[in-house]
Amino acid sequence: MHNTTPQTHITTGFRIAAGLVLMVGIFFGGVYIGYANRPASDKIVAVVNKDSPITSKADFETFWKAWQIVESKLPDADKTAAQDRIYGAIKGMLGSFGDPYTTFFPPSENTAFETEISGTFSGIGAEIGEKDGVLTVIAPLKDTPAEKAGMESGDKIIAIDGTSTIDMTVDKAISLIRGKSGTTVTLTIIHAGGQKDLKIVRQQIDLPTVKTEKRENDRVFIIHLYNFSAKSASYFYDAMQEYLASGYPNLIIDLRGNPGGYLDAAVKIGGWFIPEGKTIVKEVGKTSTDVSVHTSAGPVLFPRNARLIVLVDKGSASASEILAGALADHRIGVIAGEQTYGKGSVQELIKVTQDTSLKVTIANWYTPNGTSISKSGLTPSVKISPDKDEKSGVDSQLEAAVALFKK
Repeated sequence: MHNTTPQTHITTGFRIAAGLVLMVGIFFGGVYIGYANRPASDKIVAVVNKDSPITSKADFETFWKAWQIVESKLPDADKTAAQDRIYGAIKGMLGSFGDPYTTFFPPSENTAFETEISGTFSGIGAEIGEKDGVLTVIAPLKDTPAEKAGMESGDKIIAIDGTSTIDMTVDKAISLIRGKSGTTVTLTIIHAGGQKDLKIVRQQIDLPTVKTEKRENDRVFIIHLYNFSAKSASYFYDAMQEYLASGYPNLIIDLRGNPGGYLDAAVKIGGWFIPEGKTIVKEVGKTSTDVSVHTSAGPVLFPRNARLIVLVDKGSASASEILAGALADHRIGVIAGEQTYGKGSVQELIKVTQDTSLKVTIANWYTPNGTSISKSGLTPSVKISPDKDEKSGVDSQLEAAVALFKK
């Protein structure tokens, strides 16, 4: 009897201890299983602010699982910084919308874009966009390496330094074309039905804005407007004062090769021709009720008895089409030249962080009479095909426009 009690106590104690060990094992096993099965986003430790407060029906679990798989399997994954992966993901997301004008600018590209819109950058001097899924030259800028190399509006760029542009975004192409002044970039283009390589030496590009020209014998004043930059309206106003001082009854606004720019500049310039309060352009946003109407603020400077021709070509885009369309719809001027490019969407530049930005399409443009600029551009009332005589330097398209005033 005496000997059985301790054995019973020992056995009971062992069972209690074993039970505790088993319970602890079950607890930590459960913790491990729960930890292993935690959401994929919780397993990503290299990214902060990954849990967005924005409510969405999208399942981000797929994204974070893909992130985790690549991070754990791809041999060179650690060579790409986590932040650069995020930038790439944003670009991929934007690409799914199929809008070539909605683009994200990471720090390096953001700095380059801000430099460009300020008026100075290093490159070849051509506005590039996407048309029918192909990288296309909207217009080479006046007196730039691109223009001197023979690049023309409508040229299709199929390779940059041997790299195919198939499925390449516009901003990626621009980053490859730009470079240090004095270096060379080779563009393979489809030009006038044939393929050719253009070797172009990059240089510092100072965007031209306005040039005036007088034809005394024809009594015609010409304002060549090359872009709609932040300073364009001011320069155009000075050109208008020069025109008014000439006393000529005929004015040509030459918008050929003008790829556009700031909407405000187009609206302000339009106000010097269109009566105050009249529509210059309509913006239709995400819904049919999201409509903004930009009207003339005046004052009208253009003489009532004067005649106006707006000269355009396939390189006239965006703000150029807004101004030309408004002047034509209000019967203030006649559009002459070629069919315009057809870039009728509105982009807003939004700061995402201190050193990144997003250029996003927020609306589409319509002329005062409701013509969509996006679909096919503007159709001139008088069609004048370009036939520039390279040997004599005669701009036959401009000469034909001047001759219209005699009819």
